[in-house]
Amino acid sequence: MSYDHRIAAIHSATAQLTALTGVRPRRTDEADAVRLEIDITGAHLEIWPRLLAVLDLGTTYGLTNTLAGHQVAWLRFE
Repeated sequence: MSYDHRIAAIHSATAQLTALTGVRPRRTDEADAVRLEIDITGAHLEIWPRLLAVLDLGTTYGLTNTLAGHQVAWLRFE
């Protein structure tokens, strides 16, 4: 059995985001990728450098504003 770096990175990012935010990130399995999302609150601004380091584990990452006025940080593993 071979070691899958992508799966390991997804598990690592999930564990780190859960530890930093106290909430397990939402996971969406896409056809060729996995996307993790967390809601950003004012409390997260104090730990933003640490959150950014976790987001950087993904192939791509970003921030999205929802229609309700909330911010969501996401990362995607391709």
